[in-house]
Amino acid sequence: MSGDPTDSSGRSRLGRRLIQLYAGLVLYGASSALLVKAGLGLEPWNVLHQGLAGLTGLSMGVVLMIVGAVVLLLWIPLRQRPGLGTVSNVLVIGVAMDATLSLVPEVHGLAVRIPFLVAGVVLNGAATGLYIAANFGPGPRDGLMTGLHRVTGRSIRLLRTAVEVAVVVTGFALGGTVGIGTVLYALAIGPLAQLFLRVFAVPAAPKGSAVVAGGQPEGAILPR
Repeated sequence: MSGDPTDSSGRSRLGRRLIQLYAGLVLYGASSALLVKAGLGLEPWNVLHQGLAGLTGLSMGVVLMIVGAVVLLLWIPLRQRPGLGTVSNVLVIGVAMDATLSLVPEVHGLAVRIPFLVAGVVLNGAATGLYIAANFGPGPRDGLMTGLHRVTGRSIRLLRTAVEVAVVVTGFALGGTVGIGTVLYALAIGPLAQLFLRVFAVPAAPKGSAVVAGGQPEGAILPR
């Protein structure tokens, strides 16, 4: 007797989602490392991570994991529920970032640093599309925004702007890199993420099939 084609389709879909999740997280960490190597400005949260790394002597990847875990603890009073993607976000991105930082040599001169910057931003957009489209739950920083939105009633855009401005200012004060790359990232990541969300969209589950729970990609905000 042949197996239920719905079960086979469901397993295939789950396998694709898992591959997208972890490929996206690894690529996210690697692309962030390229921005570090470019030295022209980082994403908001990585400005903070870099500043804390310089202050503590820890690697940026380890700091990213620690900060992610602390932010995840803030979910408790906000009654947010983490998914597989949330926990994986805390662990995988930091490891991938440190691995890439150790493998990629230092670069000098704008002729090399600018391509590193552009590649980092574009690959970060692709990583965001892969990760969010996998639909395994938001990253810790995204969940913090949605939790604050639910509790306070303020818009996610306002909350995210306020939090990320505070993060950038704090990180810059600690020695994190702010520059043209920070501005380029802020302007480009939204359109890039939307583009790659469509590219990597996972087909809907067949009616009646089991689905592993996760947040809706279309309701997600960019992982940090």
